[in-house]
Amino acid sequence: MTDNKTLFIDGMEVEFSDEPNLLEVIRKAGLNVPTFCYRPDLTSFGACRMCVVEIEGRGIQSSCTMPPEAGLKVHLNTDRVRKIRKTVLELLLANHKCECLTCDKSGNCELQKYAMEYGITDIRFPKLEKEDYLPVDDYNPSIVRDPSKCILCGACVRACSEFQGHSVLGFVNRGSNTRIEPMNGRFLSQVDCVFCGQCQAVCPTGALTIKSSIDAVWEKINDSTKKVVVQIAPSVRVALGEEFNLEPGENTIGKIYAAARRLGFDLIFDTNFSADLTIMEEANEFVQRLTKGEKLPLFTSCCPAWVRYLETQHPELLSHLSTCKSPQGMLSPVLKEFLPKYYEGYKKEDIVVVSIMPCTAKKYEAIREQLINETDFVLTTKEFAKMIKAAGIDFRKLKEEEANSPFGQYTGAATIFGASGGVAEAAVRTAYNMVTGEELSNVDIKTLRGVDAKSRTKDLVVDIKGTSVKVRVVSTLKEAEKSLKEIKAGTSDFHILEVMACPGGCVNGGGQPISCSDSSIKEKRAEGLYEEDRNLEFRRSHQNPDIIKLYNECLGGKPGSEIAHHLLHTTYSDKFKGSYKDI
Repeated sequence: MTDNKTLFIDGMEVEFSDEPNLLEVIRKAGLNVPTFCYRPDLTSFGACRMCVVEIEGRGIQSSCTMPPEAGLKVHLNTDRVRKIRKTVLELLLANHKCECLTCDKSGNCELQKYAMEYGITDIRFPKLEKEDYLPVDDYNPSIVRDPSKCILCGACVRACSEFQGHSVLGFVNRGSNTRIEPMNGRFLSQVDCVFCGQCQAVCPTGALTIKSSIDAVWEKINDSTKKVVVQIAPSVRVALGEEFNLEPGENTIGKIYAAARRLGFDLIFDTNFSADLTIMEEANEFVQRLTKGEKLPLFTSCCPAWVRYLETQHPELLSHLSTCKSPQGMLSPVLKEFLPKYYEGYKKEDIVVVSIMPCTAKKYEAIREQLINETDFVLTTKEFAKMIKAAGIDFRKLKEEEANSPFGQYTGAATIFGASGGVAEAAVRTAYNMVTGEELSNVDIKTLRGVDAKSRTKDLVVDIKGTSVKVRVVSTLKEAEKSLKEIKAGTSDFHILEVMACPGGCVNGGGQPISCSDSSIKEKRAEGLYEEDRNLEFRRSHQNPDIIKLYNECLGGKPGSEIAHHLLHTTYSDKFKGSYKDI
């Protein structure tokens, strides 16, 4: 354990130990300085110069790149410091497409926030004119890129490189012509972007935003000829409340059901139900592969960014990918196929399925050629929050309600899907039962848990009646690439590989409320899911009474049946990186 040392911030003695930079020491002391480029989970870049402080004997320094030292005397708001920050803000605003009233980031824009805090009411420099605006890239289903709102902080470049190892975005040109864009000025739909949305999650302005489906969903809700049903993903329940000033990790699923009914959705379902369904099919698939000793390791297929990464970068490994659709991909066809069986007046052709997801890549998944016409619209957590606010609903005062049946009950195994390691943990709970006919004695497999940067790769060996099954869990595609290299080299020894593209899993998805400035937020969200798991009556997917009913009444009585395979499984296609075909 590192011994604590002290320094001084505005005359106050402050202890520090292993903080990576002065900025973290300042924040730990309950103070702050503004920054655009600094994100705790990314390397320090020192590009924006907003976090400058004045240090006695050292002059002006950027606090995000300077290591703390004992005895430093740091001043946060001297005249020099404030003048530098205000000048930086003016220069950024002068070169910024200022459309605050109509910008999707309005209210959550850090440039807007600091301009107000520092009282910027006039800009001394020539302003960007409309004829200088660069073209907007909105030719993909997930992300809108407006380069005229970019402040060159580089956070998106680092997120793409450090999380995904992909470097879809990069700096081009020099001097005043410097820009951030995909290779050769292409659209995001023309390069190997996986649409994870981490770039827009770390973007401090409106340069990268989520492509909205809100108006299209409202149109369907107000169409009396349609039956609009909604499904809500596991991790939405522990993040949506943040948009209404509730604590990260607070489970608001009962309020979410209520809000969806107030918005006018005809029926409310929980994607947790189909997460249990996914486990039934995936565990069955794994047991069959393990028995035959082929196509191992099995790759989980819940993350559409991971699926697209394999299709574009490693198509030769697609046979390892589970043929199971994601929980979103399973529930949508189940609802369209079987709701008419349980609800009078429902016709397959009139059912519109909307899903509320933590993930921008789910928008891409919904238009995959293999899944088209199943999920009609995908709203991210943030989009759903906007709809609630626009409808004048006081979310905090809503009384909790229940989802509709017969696809309403879910287990704790489904809930933990939202955290890295959750899919693998849920699969082990059920695969053990399928092989042995017995229940795993301890379902809390804590070795597979953890959403911080230190636990992006986790290994576990499970003894299934004498058969050792090794499970590997990774989050971020950069970590996944290391495991793929092991497989190609013939040195891998794991049987299951769970991959989530977003660091920490879906709790930190690109469509969730912004959490990039506080690493602990995703940990609180994950704990909220594990808490629900602990408190539910059933904690194993194969125990879900509604799942058992669905198999018996609609899906041929067992996982892997002909109808189950038809509705719940999919195929993949080679989208090798050399082709650069549009989506």
